[in-house]
Amino acid sequence: MTSRVFGITGWKNSGKTTLTEKLVGELTRRGWIVSTVKHAHHDFDIDKEGADSFRHRQAGATEVAVVSGRRWALMHELRGEAEPSLDAILARLAPCDLVLVEGYKREPHRKIETRRLGAKDTAPLSASDPNIVAIAADHPVSGEAIPVFGIDDLDAIADFVEAVTGLSRS
Repeated sequence: MTSRVFGITGWKNSGKTTLTEKLVGELTRRGWIVSTVKHAHHDFDIDKEGADSFRHRQAGATEVAVVSGRRWALMHELRGEAEPSLDAILARLAPCDLVLVEGYKREPHRKIETRRLGAKDTAPLSASDPNIVAIAADHPVSGEAIPVFGIDDLDAIADFVEAVTGLSRS
């Protein structure tokens, strides 16, 4: 796996999406080209019933590309295949400076763990995952051997991500 992949992991409602969104904004503001991969644990659909692309998939198409002058999207129906690995998804992305991966808590890339008091679970993940290299929390955290950031300390978190992924302006 490339060194330019960095993850945001944590329990449900721990702030993963909010931190990912803010990091994308800050890192792109700094001039980096950033892509994201979001892991969904449930059945999801980005298409709308009745849309032409939805009808193509319902008819049996394995892949449907929707293309316009502003964006394009590719949907792939698994149709009984296993969920693709993170590496397989990363291989399909266009070149970029950094891929932020939300979720995929069991994958071996470096990641920051988000912690919020209102999360579904508050058991620390860092104790059992050596790939968690920092924590972003909305409450004081003690007893950790890795850096701990305030969940809203975006400048410090972005600086950290740049440092650990080797992003630098040469």
